[in-house]
Amino acid sequence: MEVVASVSNASKQYKTGDTVIIALQPTTCDFRKNELTLIIGPSGSGKTTLLSLLGCVIFPTEGEVTICNQKINGLGQKELAKVRLQNIGFVFQSFNLLAPLNGLENVMQPLLLLGRSKKEAKELAEEALKKVTMQDRMYNLPKMLSGGQQQRVAIARALVTNPSLMLCDEPTAALDIKSVAIVMEELKILSTTGKSVAVVTHDLRLKQFADRIIYVNNGVASETPSEEEALH
Repeated sequence: MEVVASVSNASKQYKTGDTVIIALQPTTCDFRKNELTLIIGPSGSGKTTLLSLLGCVIFPTEGEVTICNQKINGLGQKELAKVRLQNIGFVFQSFNLLAPLNGLENVMQPLLLLGRSKKEAKELAEEALKKVTMQDRMYNLPKMLSGGQQQRVAIARALVTNPSLMLCDEPTAALDIKSVAIVMEELKILSTTGKSVAVVTHDLRLKQFADRIIYVNNGVASETPSEEEALH
């Protein structure tokens, strides 16, 4: 299967005074097309660091990160922003929708940033909202939508630029159990359309939706669960 993103011996350290904090030990893993990968681990384990490396939000201290065959080490801020906008869709726990804009306008934003015409942005945004079955609520403001509906609008916004890689940071943490299933089903369907979907979570109930699981513990990423995780 085609690799969309990869980290190769990538690690991340932070220095504060004389102390070195290792957020992520040297890690190697690929994220492939048509795959939903769960990145599971407790709070502070390094899973968000791994996601931030994939999202080109931070650079590795050592090792390499490649997105769509482009090495991101050493890219300038402008080039990095371009890689993020063209190749990566982000979905966050807190939805991050713009309150004064309705669903359709929120989904149009990334396309307008890419310089697409308003007409084209509107058409593509409507299409993306259809994919997550939110076309009948597209003119609603975020405050008129439930948490699950807001998250589906946020998924449509991440999807509208047709990114190869979708990164989701605790996308179900703020949702009730029924909405969790709906949102994960949407992400699962998206992962079968040639995208690589990576979901960071500490919720072991999401395992049933995964094609593959990466466990992160104490800064170490592995496809083998710890004894404790294996019991769940």
